[in-house]
Amino acid sequence: MSALGRLKSWEGLLLALLVVIVAVNIEHSPYYLGVGNIVNLFQLSIEKIIVALIMTLVIINGEIDLSVASVMGLAACVLAWLFEMGTPMPLAIVGGLLAGLAAGLFNGFWVAYVGLPSLAVTLAGLIGYRGIARILVEDHPIGNFPEWFNLVGQQPLIGPVTVSIVIFAMLFVIIAITLHSSALGRLVYVIGNNLQAARYSGIRVRLVKMTLFGASGTIAALAGILYAARLGSVRGDMAAGFELDIITIVLLGGVSIFGGSGNLAGVGLSILVILNLRNGMGLASITGNTQTSVIGALLILSVLVPNMAQTISNKWNGRET
Repeated sequence: MSALGRLKSWEGLLLALLVVIVAVNIEHSPYYLGVGNIVNLFQLSIEKIIVALIMTLVIINGEIDLSVASVMGLAACVLAWLFEMGTPMPLAIVGGLLAGLAAGLFNGFWVAYVGLPSLAVTLAGLIGYRGIARILVEDHPIGNFPEWFNLVGQQPLIGPVTVSIVIFAMLFVIIAITLHSSALGRLVYVIGNNLQAARYSGIRVRLVKMTLFGASGTIAALAGILYAARLGSVRGDMAAGFELDIITIVLLGGVSIFGGSGNLAGVGLSILVILNLRNGMGLASITGNTQTSVIGALLILSVLVPNMAQTISNKWNGRET
């Protein structure tokens, strides 16, 4: 384990930080440990943490997807537009998911087959998909969805736990197995570590990247549909800015922005740190803008600290002067 013992275990630092945050929250609010607050802690950010799971694979693979929040909005708007046109809601849901898959594959094509940087491609997607979403719903919100659809986003399924939280738990297990115990997961790491070596080894790099971007678009679409169900209406600006929190969660979890390293355990701890931090600031009546500033600072630190540790390690071992 390089970089000063991977900063004496990045996951260990996250766990210590989580303990401190939880202790402070308990001290400052008698409501913090209530079952309702714990469920609410997850439910208010459930769509972001769902997308963060697949973003983990994309970044470990050496790429990034800045368009996920716009794909969330696009899928929700496609669903709402189809429903308003008289399409049955189940088919409208399928339409929203297919829109997300198409957006993901479109991104993947330009990255995997044309060779454009994913940063540029998905930044263009961030703008373009949001524009399509706004065209579909124009300036008015679309609602009046079937009661059963709204209940999917709001009604508890198992005790106080909602459908969205159950879906998150299932995806966490599936993606953990995929990343750490499957051939695809090994290929994700190999490509992220050394793209050229992976190509010379005969790995189907393009197929892996297309698969990841397709999955990213589909899961972002699923999150967008769950968000629409939770809110009960759809607007063209849905999920705007969510990409900041999503990327912060992944990078704070110890996933290298350059690809090739990281694990889902660290991302899981990062999710708990950020959700508890936001929840604590909310209970302390700290404004949303201040909360966003804190999350932005965490994003900067999550990139700077590991890089500084690597530099110190290199100098200590005589690799740099």
